[in-house]
Amino acid sequence: MQRTGILKDRVALVTAAGSGIGRAGAIAMACEGAFVVVTDLEHDLAKETCARIEAKGGRASAVALDVTDDAACGAAVERVLKDHGRIDILHSHAGIQIPGRLEDVCPDQMDTAWALNVRAHFVLSQAVVPSMRQQGGGSVIVTASNSGCQYDRGMISYATTKHAAVAMVKQMAVDYACENIRFNALCPGFVDTPFNAGFERQMGGRASLESYVAGVIPMGRWALVEEIAEGIIYLASDRSSFVTGLALVIDGGEML
Repeated sequence: MQRTGILKDRVALVTAAGSGIGRAGAIAMACEGAFVVVTDLEHDLAKETCARIEAKGGRASAVALDVTDDAACGAAVERVLKDHGRIDILHSHAGIQIPGRLEDVCPDQMDTAWALNVRAHFVLSQAVVPSMRQQGGGSVIVTASNSGCQYDRGMISYATTKHAAVAMVKQMAVDYACENIRFNALCPGFVDTPFNAGFERQMGGRASLESYVAGVIPMGRWALVEEIAEGIIYLASDRSSFVTGLALVIDGGEML
């Protein structure tokens, strides 16, 4: 069911939308009137997100997508353009969290982190720019992290690649602002999703992670995926029409 309908008739492409923040953002955009192309490495998860959208009266389609496959990313964009004629919103959300200090992370793991946390965003952003230019603008949202604006202990691959993602977003934003193509980084803090498995292992289990969240985050709790989705709606819509190059931190005050 539509809320304000602020995204009515817009087309959104979302990666890693089969769970967590990606799913919540896809559902929220559909509830605001967008047609959402839901992609995920696991097609069944993408289809489940679509089912949830349709159950709320929204519109969506499901596509299996490995964002480390350049050709597949290009084909996914071309398919959306063929089916819908435009892409108004790209939420490039896929990423990976590999824990460890310099001596704990091997070069192959760093390459994996770079491929998912930086390169995939670059490839997808590059693929949507021509159509966004032709239609007069668009919104690209790259999921980084508040770890892209601060430094985590024992997270060299994660913090490095998330800082790079934020820097890349700012560079793309300044390069394309004159064409009304907006690039912004979504920078969540702790959200209670399976993505936190790396932090959980690093901290010695769920109880220790819960204690950290309660003690270190000023608001004393996890974020809800729906709270992060509100940030996605803001960046996707005309509510942020004069906003580009922003690293939108949503972390309950953790960075303070």
